[in-house]
Amino acid sequence: MTPTVSKRFNTLLFSCVLLLAMSSAHAAVPSGMLGGDNPSLAPMLDEALPAVVNVVVTGKPQQMPDNPLFNDPFFRRFFDMPDQQQRQTPRQPTAAGSGVIVDADKGYVLTNHHVVTDAEKIVVRLNDNREYDAKLIGDDPETDIAVLQIKTDDKLTELPIANSDDLRVGDFVVAIGNPFGLRQTVTSGIVSGLGRHGLGNRYEDFIQTDASINPGNSGGALVNLKGELIGINSAILSRTGGNIGIGFAIPSNLVNSVYTQIAENGEVQRGRLGVVGQNLTADLASAFDLDINQGVVVAQVMPDSPAEKAGIKERDVITQVNNKNIDDFSQLANAIGLKSPGDKVTITLLRNGKERKVDATLGNAADAADSSGGSATADNDLADGLKGATFGPLTDDNPLAGEVEGIVVTDVERGSPAARAGLRPDDVITSINRQPINDVSQLSKLAGPDVNQLLLHVRRGGGALFLLIR
Repeated sequence: MTPTVSKRFNTLLFSCVLLLAMSSAHAAVPSGMLGGDNPSLAPMLDEALPAVVNVVVTGKPQQMPDNPLFNDPFFRRFFDMPDQQQRQTPRQPTAAGSGVIVDADKGYVLTNHHVVTDAEKIVVRLNDNREYDAKLIGDDPETDIAVLQIKTDDKLTELPIANSDDLRVGDFVVAIGNPFGLRQTVTSGIVSGLGRHGLGNRYEDFIQTDASINPGNSGGALVNLKGELIGINSAILSRTGGNIGIGFAIPSNLVNSVYTQIAENGEVQRGRLGVVGQNLTADLASAFDLDINQGVVVAQVMPDSPAEKAGIKERDVITQVNNKNIDDFSQLANAIGLKSPGDKVTITLLRNGKERKVDATLGNAADAADSSGGSATADNDLADGLKGATFGPLTDDNPLAGEVEGIVVTDVERGSPAARAGLRPDDVITSINRQPINDVSQLSKLAGPDVNQLLLHVRRGGGALFLLIR
């Protein structure tokens, strides 16, 4: 390709890229940003950068661990350790992260919980080097969100909060923060994925992006090309501690829900539906005669819970909350746990293959109680998948006695088919292939050697689950 042709080709390619960017509804570029001879994100960043701050944390004093060896002068001299008085001097570790001003009038700043954990002093530094002592209004470890407040009569700049539900994979994004102490660093990329979870928080719905996020970016802003906040940068996937193109941000809708509660109440009060569930797999869908493979199977309805009062039952499959699809239990936990006690929700579910809707008023989240128990009676004339397990009646000393009917798994041989199938000692089996069981004598009928597939409803500890054994 000649230089002239190459130059024309590059010009045409660049024009096509600009045309695609400006024609996309979701990744739309603000008018004028890419116009003229010098296309740039600078106009948007001029508005956004003043709202992204550096958060400097001084940790609580720490003492070196008390060890008799530390008092031995020969030990101390050998390892060139300071004298006793110096050793007992408290150390105050410092850490740096990022934050986002979301309310200029009240001075509210959002950051990550892990940035301010165990902080004794927090200082917020603006991009023009103004510094303010910050107060921790409240934080939520389960979503990794913290709300700070700075008080000043000076003018502050805030970032508007966008609707993260509008995001699509491929949308352009910009990350702003203070990686490695390099203040007001800007990186760009796209949304690489949505709905990511499994990174360690209880409530997760991460945005994945290839915009560079590094240590120090935590708590910073992920913005769209309009300069609106769409996420709080929180984590990276890395083997070295540096960026490899996989970063994660907490979506703005989740952030806003937590922020609003903390700003109003100083804490997060979580809604509670009162069900124990598990993901609807293809195997479970087949066992329930369903033609879907996304949703949450209700394995247990807690007594006197909002779910029970709404009429939700075991073996129901929850598919939507407030008309938003529920693909797995993580989404159900987010949909309920990020609402407040007293909120009303509409649950769409399948019962015996038929769709119905029920309304529930959420209660306060509560911990499940522990339970255990067992007795012993064996029955060996069973399906192969139960070999190696022994079963007994549900006796009065079992915590579940009077609450459910069933039989108890009293023992499971290591390496046996029953163990590989997932059965554990003290499991309480309440139904087999959707048939209730309340006596060991029913096992040979419901789970005899001629039965090829077993769907067990099991109560375990304070929870419940379904086990599919073939």
